[in-house]
Amino acid sequence: MLPPPPKSAQPTSSGSQRQSGGPASRASGGLPDAPSASGVQPPIQPEVPISKQQPKRILGIMPNYRAVSAGAIPPPPTPKEAFKIATQNSFDYSSFIFVGITSAMAEGTDAHPQLGKGVAGFGRYYWRGFVDKTDGNYLVIFALPTILRQDERYYAMGEGGIWKRGIYAATRILITPDYHGHNSFNASEVFGRGFAQAISTTYYPSHDRTAGAIAVKYGWAMGRDALTNVFREFWPDIATHVLHRHP
Repeated sequence: MLPPPPKSAQPTSSGSQRQSGGPASRASGGLPDAPSASGVQPPIQPEVPISKQQPKRILGIMPNYRAVSAGAIPPPPTPKEAFKIATQNSFDYSSFIFVGITSAMAEGTDAHPQLGKGVAGFGRYYWRGFVDKTDGNYLVIFALPTILRQDERYYAMGEGGIWKRGIYAATRILITPDYHGHNSFNASEVFGRGFAQAISTTYYPSHDRTAGAIAVKYGWAMGRDALTNVFREFWPDIATHVLHRHP
C-alpha cells in the first residue's frame, strides 16, 4: 500500500505576519521596496544584483556584518545572531588595528594628559579605547535591541539620488526598524552610546568626567556611526563604478 501524499505546507500565523507586516511597512518607511502580501504567500524575492550587494568586509579590512544588501529583507535577528554580530565587530582583527591607530593619535596629541606619554601612556589609551568600542558594540548591537526588539542592522537603499541616500544613511542612527519591520526611534543606538559613555567615567581620569567632555565623546561616537552608514551605503557604487571590482 502506497503511503498517503504529503500535505502541502501552509505558513504559520507568525510567519505570515512577518511576511505581510515587515516588508510592506519597511518599504513604506523609506527602505527598499519589497513585495507586499495580503494573506497570500509572497513570491520568492529575486537575487540581489552583485552591484548592490553589501560584502562582509569592505576592502577586505573593514567589518561590515551589520549591513543588509539593497532589496533584501531577512527575518529579524535572534539574540544569538545579534550577539554574534557584536562579537565579530568587537574582536575582528581590524578592531585591534583601528584602536591602535586612534590610541596612537590620542597619545600623540596628548588628548588625556593624565594618561601620560610614551609606551606606557599608549597602553593606557589602548585598553580604554578598546573597552569603549567593545561595550558600545554589545550595548548597541545586542543588549538593547534584544530588550527593545529592534533590528540594528543597516538596510541599504541602493537607489536614488546622492543626497537622498546620504541623508537616509546618516539618519539611521535615529531611525531603525523594529521586529515587525516598522520604522521606530532608534533607542538602542541613542541610549546605547549614552550608556557606554556613562560607563567610561569609571575608568577615565577625573579631568575627563565632566558633562562637557562626555558630551563631546558622545557626539563623536554618534557622528562616527552616521558616517559609517553613509560609507556602507555608497560602497557598492564606489567598488563597481570607481574601482571596477565586485563590492
